[in-house]
Amino acid sequence: MSLESIIVTITPDRLREIQRLPVIPAHAVYRMGRGPHLFRANGSSAPRGGMMLLDCRTFDGLGAAPPFCQEVIQECSARGFTGVVCDFEAGRLPPLEQVVRELGGECRRRNWTLIVPEQYGHCSEHALVMISSALSGGSLRQRLQEAQERFGRDRVALALQRVAEDFFLPSPTGSGVPLSRRELEEKLEQLHPSVFFSHELCARYFTYMSRESGAHFVLFDDRDTLRKKLEVAQELGITSAVAALPEVLDAAGELGIRN
Repeated sequence: MSLESIIVTITPDRLREIQRLPVIPAHAVYRMGRGPHLFRANGSSAPRGGMMLLDCRTFDGLGAAPPFCQEVIQECSARGFTGVVCDFEAGRLPPLEQVVRELGGECRRRNWTLIVPEQYGHCSEHALVMISSALSGGSLRQRLQEAQERFGRDRVALALQRVAEDFFLPSPTGSGVPLSRRELEEKLEQLHPSVFFSHELCARYFTYMSRESGAHFVLFDDRDTLRKKLEVAQELGITSAVAALPEVLDAAGELGIRN
């Protein structure tokens, strides 16, 4: 299976690993700093082609958006980028909303792609909106359909995330303890649990009991669940996905992106 575009967030030192794959790199070397001004990571070479991944973790919330957005557009033009992926993890901040509005118009005029998190999807009708593939309840298909109804059928991109979480039962918050891949493998080897597949979540799960903390529910992804999530997205007409490098390399065959 394949999509029209799979955007891979990546650092410069690992670009060689995707050179032969039909994916679009989103270069993780840019940040929105004080001013605001656009900064590139110290010592990083200037990338060419692909997209800019814009990080806002060092942004202080001060300054005007239009001059900053011009810095972004100028850098994208100089590097041959075809768009921007806004990696805005913070809650909805008015200055960042203004940045999305400005970039939406600038990218639209140049036929570039702007991709934003869900909480900023309302700021520009021209932006693609990332909807995470990771759910702890409900239905992935319904989640994506609701996003399409909210933002528009052609404005949704799947943010493909390989996650594993350990939930205490009952779990009133719907949040679990994140597990690394090694921690998950150790639990599977130690417990030898019966593992099931949730068609609604497109994820695998198992339960176990602990003498210290009681009942647990572990929800996790593997290469096959990532493939299933992409299939659901494709069935809904979603043509773009954003993923981190490990997910792409580990599941390249299942995701249909091997040469």
